[in-house]
Amino acid sequence: MRILLAEDNPDQLEPMQRALEREHHIVDPAKDGTTADWLLATNTYDLFIFDWMLPGISGLDLCRRYRQSGGTAPVLILTARGSLKDRVTGLDTGADDYLVKPVSLIELLARVRALGRRLPQWQGDVITLADVTLYVSSLELERSGDRIKLSKREFQLLEYLLRHPHQVLTHTQLERALWAAGAEPESNALSKLVRRLRRRLEGLGVHTWIETVYGMGYRLSVPELYG
Repeated sequence: MRILLAEDNPDQLEPMQRALEREHHIVDPAKDGTTADWLLATNTYDLFIFDWMLPGISGLDLCRRYRQSGGTAPVLILTARGSLKDRVTGLDTGADDYLVKPVSLIELLARVRALGRRLPQWQGDVITLADVTLYVSSLELERSGDRIKLSKREFQLLEYLLRHPHQVLTHTQLERALWAAGAEPESNALSKLVRRLRRRLEGLGVHTWIETVYGMGYRLSVPELYG
């Protein structure tokens, strides 16, 4: 998932970011509400984690603005304010969940997994298309009993393609989905990643499924034989 994580304390932000990235998520960190608001308006996210008391714009106000704009992605609020009244206020503002500080990374990851299951595109920890199965937790791809191990970046690209089969995905869409804000990938980074993934998929005989749509981007096309 692509996650916007807004937390002003670096001693808490950095461990949370590392933990989420170890779970193969793409994380855009923000240390204040103004930066988080700009990122929210600039990118598309699957999930938001906002600290309540952010400088500039509070996490609660970010959540409220996002809901008022019609946004539907899950929002998790982090705060040291753990009273029943505060929890009710956060949930009534539009948050989907509420986690009291100090944050346990194990609980944070569990909450993120639970919220991820609410997404329309969620297909579980095992994604299957035709006779190919991608195991999210182990980064393995299986077909007809044969398995290959993908790198983290190869996995992120293939997962995104599998969740959007038969759709033409532009270079901009893919770059925004796969690279964190400010990463500024090289101009040929995406094409190099696609070539690398195709080579990895040759072992299962499905490298031709990734179709280049010239002038636009890429599409995961499954032959009718397997549809």
